Amino acid sequence: MAPEESAEAAPLLRSFERRFLAARALRSFPWQSLEEKLRDSSGSELLLDILQKTVKHPLCVKHPPSMKYAWSFLSELIRKHEAIHTEPLDELYEALAEILTAEEPTRCHRSYVLPSGDSVTLSESTAIISHGTTGLVTWNAALYLAEWAMENPAGFAHRTVLELGSGAGLTGLAICKMCRPRAYVFSDCHSHVLEQLQGNVLLNGLSLEPNVTALAQHPGHDTADAESPRVTVARVDWDVVTAPQLAAFQPDIVIAADVLYCPETVLSLVGVLQKLSACQKDQRAPDAYVAFTIRNPETCQLFTTELGRAGIPWEEVPRHDQKLFPYEEHSEMAILKLML
Repeated sequence: MAPEESAEAAPLLRSFERRFLAARALRSFPWQSLEEKLRDSSGSELLLDILQKTVKHPLCVKHPPSMKYAWSFLSELIRKHEAIHTEPLDELYEALAEILTAEEPTRCHRSYVLPSGDSVTLSESTAIISHGTTGLVTWNAALYLAEWAMENPAGFAHRTVLELGSGAGLTGLAICKMCRPRAYVFSDCHSHVLEQLQGNVLLNGLSLEPNVTALAQHPGHDTADAESPRVTVARVDWDVVTAPQLAAFQPDIVIAADVLYCPETVLSLVGVLQKLSACQKDQRAPDAYVAFTIRNPETCQLFTTELGRAGIPWEEVPRHDQKLFPYEEHSEMAILKLML
């Protein structure tokens, strides 16, 4: 590929790479742009480059996605090639044959490339992504909040972060790798989610403190030169956790993403935020940020109404332009800063 063609293809390659690594829905790939470039080129270099940026990517070789997903992607890539060029491309068929003969593992992966060149990889059960639907889609607000945090690292540097409803851990892992927090507490209430969280923390090269007590027992680790934050995974049930239990985490900042599912969770979240407002550290309550996708305006309205009833002031954080991760283009997202 000529240098000018290579430069023109770079955004397309990057889009394919990031979407494939994150196992995004195939309909979200820029297939039309690919078809246009294939019509303008007689060679096969672009398709070979896409193959190297996706199925043959070092991250995918080490932490493969679902075999079914890789098969669907390659099949579509072959269809696009055959619709324009009559000559078959052996490398595509060889890659497809490798996938067809491979066994579907019990676990598959999604990866997200960070600005530093590092990445966050999430492991999940292949049973979750049956039919290639929900498990292949990372919750958009978690990606949005991670981008905002990386755009504002000073807000997290050398501070203790408590995340409510961590899910697979994408937001926290990105913050741990890019924002230099002193300590990070991932939390959820479901045992299988907590088990998956622990696995993802270790998969990304971070070590785990056994519990919150251990988290607070290493003052020497609080130096700015610490290589990585102290990390723990904690069970936090919003409906039963007490203010003293939350205070034990000693949070400077509290975050949550995509936790406004229904009225019941909204009420539980506001309840736990009220308890956190009592967690005074250095004569002040922690900062709090809640990110969400505006799926149901009534649920969002309920959240702000309940915050008012609880006496928790809030303001909307200005939208950021730093789109590092692939997520649904037309999703409307917001981050609220809460003054606990």
